[in-house]
Order: sequence, then C-alpha cells, then structure tokens
Amino acid sequence: MIRRALAALILLALTGALVAIVWPQLFTLQRTTPVAQAVSLRGAAVILGLVAAVLGTVLALLIRPGRRFLAMVAVLLLGFTGIQVTVLSTRGIAGTGFETDSEATLTVLSWNTLGDAPGVEAIADLVLERRPDIVALPETTEETAKQVAAAAQAAGLPLVSYTVAYDQISKARSTSLLISADLGSYVIGSGASNTAVLPSVVAVPAGGGPKIVAAHAVAPTTAYTPEWRSDLAWLAAQCASEDVILAGDFNATLDHFSGLQAAPGADLGQCRDAGRLGGGGAIGTWPTSLPALVGTPIDHVLATPSWRVSGYRVITDRDGAGSDHRPVLVQLTRAG
Repeated sequence: MIRRALAALILLALTGALVAIVWPQLFTLQRTTPVAQAVSLRGAAVILGLVAAVLGTVLALLIRPGRRFLAMVAVLLLGFTGIQVTVLSTRGIAGTGFETDSEATLTVLSWNTLGDAPGVEAIADLVLERRPDIVALPETTEETAKQVAAAAQAAGLPLVSYTVAYDQISKARSTSLLISADLGSYVIGSGASNTAVLPSVVAVPAGGGPKIVAAHAVAPTTAYTPEWRSDLAWLAAQCASEDVILAGDFNATLDHFSGLQAAPGADLGQCRDAGRLGGGGAIGTWPTSLPALVGTPIDHVLATPSWRVSGYRVITDRDGAGSDHRPVLVQLTRAG
C-alpha cells in the first residue's frame, strides 16, 4: 500500500515537472529559474525525453516488480516529447524564401559577434553578401562597426554605424547598429533608460521611417535573472509605437515573451516575431556548437504590424566563424 502511494506521488510530481517544462505559462513560470532555462532547450528536450522514454520501456520489460511504474514513466515521457515536437513544429523548423526586393521591402541582419570574434573581414563579408538595410550587432565595438560600415560604403552599400558602450573594457558591453542612409537620418536615444547590464541601441528617425532597436538583454543566469526580466520588459516597452523594428540577442525564446504582449497576435509589446511568422521560430541560433534544431532560438527580429514577414532564415554556414551565435536574416515588407 505504501509502495503504491509513493509511486503515485512520484508520478504526480513527475507529471507536474514535465508540464511546467513543456508549458510553463500555465503556472506563470516562464521567467522563473530554473524553468526559464529548461524551457529554452525544447530541441534538446525532445532528444532527452525520447532517450529516457526508451530507457524506461526497456527497464519495464526487464524489471517485473516495477513494470507498471516504469511503463507509466515511459508513457509520460513519450507524451512530453510529443508535445515538445508539436510546439516546435508549430513555430517552424525551416524558414521561408525571400520575395523579390522592392521599395516596400527591408532586409534586417542580426548577429551577436561574441566581442568582435569573427573579425571585421568576416562580418563585412556577410554584410556584403546579404546587403541588408539594417544590421544589429550585439557585442560589437564601435571600431569594428565603423570598419564594417566603411567596407560596405566602399562597395556601394550606404550603411551608417551607431554604437552604445557601457565601458571600453569588455567588448560584450558594446552594441552596434548599422542603418542604410537610404532610410533617412537617425538620432540615437539619450540613454535615460536602457537594458540594464548589456547595452541596446535605440535609433529614432529624424523624419519618417521606423524606430529601430538593436537589442541585447542579459542572459538569465542566477546572478542576473532580475535584470533579465527587466530587460525584456524594457524591450517590450520599446514596441509601444506603431512603426518599430527590434533585432538582436534577447537571450529569450517565445516562451519567455509570454505575458509581455500588448496586443492580440503580438509576441513582445506590439511587435511580432519574424521567426514565428516566417516559419523558422524553432531554429536554434545559439550555441553554434549544437545543431540548429537542438539549440535555442534566442536571437530575434521583431516588428510591429506595419510590417509583414516576407522572408526568414537562420544562417548556418558561419558556425565556424568565431561567434557562438548564428546570424538571423529577415525580409520585412510594408503591410498594405
């Protein structure tokens, strides 16, 4: 009797833990340690859940006294894995092709360079290959950004560089943003408010055009979880106006954005995630040491409904370039 009661309690606890990991929003745990970290690794969870389910099935066949208990564990793990696969499939694991460029389209590139790790030449090569209108470069110093912009200008791509740095000691505490001069003049925000530990760049148009934010939220380590939460709330607030584009390293997945939406159909503030809309929201952008479908999608491009997503791609052919993040390339087209 005691053994059955203990087995039931264990199964109940396991069920609760698996539900919290697969859908933490049910308990409002999506930004709470350690659930926030666990839910970010859905791709890896599929592999671990499947392996554990197979192991539980084998043990159930081999160990007669605990067969029913082990079989129930295996069933729970299979259900957990199936739900994870469903969520990933819904968010997209491929990405869409790009439409023909026109006056209504913008191309946005985002790449956390891990403190200039790929070097000016490699960053410039990617920029010249993809020819974006906007480039968000978290962990990229002012000197590197200026050299990349100069290389682009020499090749006929009129990018202007902007950088915000919290200090000159750690390259991670710099974020750069390149904007095509064809979009008009931009003014960098005064810095009265910003992400707490790592800087973001807020570019406000002097005339018409979208507000552009190169984002860098701190990672949700034990020491910085409160700052991470405040960073996400601050970034959501940047999406309060009608014409905004956010791009960069959010150190957060769509799960972590839950509860920070300001409108139906939005993902963060009034902005919608290009990965989700572009069929690639489950493709991992970090770390490059893991396959893209196993990693976590923490690098994003988001835009208000004044833009529609007409192309989305996570670039995987730069995995050996030096950064632990993959670049994200998005095409946005003016809605209507």
